[in-house]
Order: sequence, then structure tokens, then C-alpha cells
Amino acid sequence: MGYKYMQDKPTGTVVKEPKEIGQILRHLRKKSKLTQQEAAAMCKVGTRFLSELENGKQSLHLGKVLKVLQAFGLVVALKRKDLQDG
Repeated sequence: MGYKYMQDKPTGTVVKEPKEIGQILRHLRKKSKLTQQEAAAMCKVGTRFLSELENGKQSLHLGKVLKVLQAFGLVVALKRKDLQDG
């Protein structure tokens, strides 16, 4: 897997690219032994949408992305970037 996932716990994970969200979701889906079709049904989104999300598509409906994240027990927290972070 291309994404370094700390002990299967995304607490405090900083995501800078859509592909990172996709990698995290794919990891959680596979860990849950779900197919994309099963996971999409669980999240109430289409299989194509889930596939595009897992593959890091740049332009997806934010509301649906949040729905998928919530279905996998994830939340989005916004934090002001420190000037030292570059």
C-alpha cells in the first residue's frame, strides 16, 4: 500500500491530496473485508463513486465524500495551518 497508515488509526492524520483519502478508505474497506459494491451500498453511494473516491479523483461531490467517511467512522476536522508547516 502506498499510504503509510499508522496502526490502522487515522487519528490526527493530515491529508493533503485526494488520493490519500482514497488510500485510507480502500485500506479500511479491505480490512473490513468488504467489496466496493458492498461498501457502496453501506454508504448509500454508487459503486462508481466509491471507486473514483478510492482512486483519488480530484472532483467529487463533497457531501457524498463526507457520507462515505462517516460510514467508515471517520470525521473531518479543519485546523489552521501553522506558518512553520510551510
